[in-house]
Amino acid sequence: MYAIMGISGRVGGAIAENLLAQGEQIRAIVRNPEKAARWRERGAEIAIADVDDPDALASAFAGTDGVFLMVPPNFAPAPGFPETRKTLAAYHAALVKALPKKAVYLSSIGAEQTSGLGLITSSHLLEQTLGDLPIAHAFLRAGWFMENHAWDVTTAQSEGKIFSNLYPLDRKFSLVATADIGKAGADVLRQEWKGTRHIEVAGPEQYSPNDIAHALSSSLGRTIEAVAVPREKWTEFFVGQGMPEGRTEPRAEMVDGFNSGWIHFGVAGTEHITGTTSLTSVIANLAANGSQEA
Repeated sequence: MYAIMGISGRVGGAIAENLLAQGEQIRAIVRNPEKAARWRERGAEIAIADVDDPDALASAFAGTDGVFLMVPPNFAPAPGFPETRKTLAAYHAALVKALPKKAVYLSSIGAEQTSGLGLITSSHLLEQTLGDLPIAHAFLRAGWFMENHAWDVTTAQSEGKIFSNLYPLDRKFSLVATADIGKAGADVLRQEWKGTRHIEVAGPEQYSPNDIAHALSSSLGRTIEAVAVPREKWTEFFVGQGMPEGRTEPRAEMVDGFNSGWIHFGVAGTEHITGTTSLTSVIANLAANGSQEA
């Protein structure tokens, strides 16, 4: 029995699908009972728990062979990441009480760094807060999600352009599909080990913003151009995308980390998993189906 958090999203859902395909039992942890129907129909146990409720989480984790945890995405955190810290305190208390055999966590490329991470600070805090528990741990340090480029579909369709904060436009970055993260997470959950593992999860290739534009060109049947957004325009650009004013700096710092190479793969002492899902297939799906919650 494996308990899965974030099962309503792409990564948690992919882990659950992979486990079910391998004949395993899962316990779907959801906050909203309405989101449980799909998994109940698949034969999953259902546990209702909020991410900040340690008692409900402990009950959901109890009696399992392993759990998958992730911090809910927050693209505009308050200064000091109080939301993440509150959730991690609840996770820690729940894991201490339930003591599952093992835990696999969605972390991020760059989480080993102590500064200059922006939004990835939440992953650093996750590793630091939960890594001291007396159970087997595996932190999946995933690359930039290919599905993050769902937001490019709209401007590609309307303007024939995508607007990139990653640059130079021909520089290749480590991107990975959430399907590959899900497969990696399910595979690791079924393994036995002791201590702590840090596992980098990457796609089959690296890709540039120009590659993303090319993939969109193929999917949409028209020429799509990648355009670099100047650094001094990022705040205005992020606010225009719906971010609240005064909360854009963590996102900017994260992208600076990718552009400078501060956030990177190949960290000493880590394992490495290479996925098989191509950028072109993910972009084609996004173009056909539109943006969905990651």
